[in-house]
Amino acid sequence: MRDHLDSFPQINRGYDGTFQAGRLSLGLVVPITAYPDSPVPDMIGHLARIQRAETLGFRAVWLRDVPFDVPSFGDAGQLYDPFTYLGYLAGQTSEIALGVASIVLPLRHPAHVAKAAASVDQLSGGRLILGVASGDRPEEYPAMAADFDRRGAAFQAAVDYIRAMGRPAPRADTAFGRIEGGMDMLPKPHGTRLPLLVTGSSGQSPDWIAQNGDGWMTYPRPGQAQSRVLQDWRNRLEALGQPGKPVLQPLYVDLSDDPDEGAHHIHLGVRAGARWLTAHLEQLEGIGVNHVALNLRFNRAPIDETLDRLAREVLPQFS
Repeated sequence: MRDHLDSFPQINRGYDGTFQAGRLSLGLVVPITAYPDSPVPDMIGHLARIQRAETLGFRAVWLRDVPFDVPSFGDAGQLYDPFTYLGYLAGQTSEIALGVASIVLPLRHPAHVAKAAASVDQLSGGRLILGVASGDRPEEYPAMAADFDRRGAAFQAAVDYIRAMGRPAPRADTAFGRIEGGMDMLPKPHGTRLPLLVTGSSGQSPDWIAQNGDGWMTYPRPGQAQSRVLQDWRNRLEALGQPGKPVLQPLYVDLSDDPDEGAHHIHLGVRAGARWLTAHLEQLEGIGVNHVALNLRFNRAPIDETLDRLAREVLPQFS
C-alpha cells in the first residue's frame, strides 16, 4: 500500500477509534438480538446489550434508517428513529462509536440531517459515524413524495448541503435549498467535520465516492471478489490523490457452540465456530477491510452468551 494511504485522516473520536489503516475492528448491528422468524425484533434489554458491547470492547454499534416496515425488505431495523435513538445512546454510553448504516438522504431534508447529526456528535463527545445512502426500498419514495429514479442526484445534492452546513457562515445552492452565508447552523460537529461514509454505490460513480466520502461501506463478496474490489478502491484513491480511507462491511453471524465448526452459508454471512470466524476476519483484514459490523439476527445461541464468547474467542485478535 502506498505511503500516503497507510493512515487515515483524523476526524472525530468515533471515526479515529474505529478505523485504523491495516487493521480490522469489530462492531455490532443494532438491535443486538436474534429475530430470524419475524421482520420485527424484540427490543427488550436493548440498552443493556449496547452497554455490554461497550464494556466487552466492541468498537462501534450500527443503527439503520428504516422509516417504514416494508414487507419486501423483511427487516424493521431497531424500530426507533435513528437520530432519536442516537441521542439516547449518546447519554447512556461513553466510549463506543455510534454509527448509522445508513441515513437515506433523499428521504430527509439535509438541513435536518446536518443539525441532528452534529447534535449527536456534540452530545456524544465526537463519537458519531454517519453512513449515508440513496435508499433501496422503492415503496418508501411515493409515501414521501420523492422520486426513486432521481435518488442518485438527490443524494449528491444532500451531501453537498450537509458538508456546507459544517462550515462557518455556510453557503449552498442545491435542489434542497439555497443559503447565502447570512445565517449559520449550530451546533457544528465536534470534530473537524461529520465523517460521511457512502454505502454501496448510492447512485454515484466510484470516483465520486472516493473523492467525496470519508470511507466506503460495501457488502460481503465471496472468494477473491472482495479482494479485487478493495484493490480497485485503493487504486482509485491513489489516482485521485486522496488520502487513505477506510472500508467496512456487515457480516451476519450464527456462532456455533463448537469452536472448530466450519462455515455454512446463511443470508449475507456464515454459521461457523469461533476459530473459523477468526480466520475469516483475519483474511478480510489482510485484503483491506477495516471494520466488520456483526449482525446476530440469525444467531441460534442465547445472545448474551454469544457476546461473551465473541469477546473471549474472537475480539482479542482485533482490539
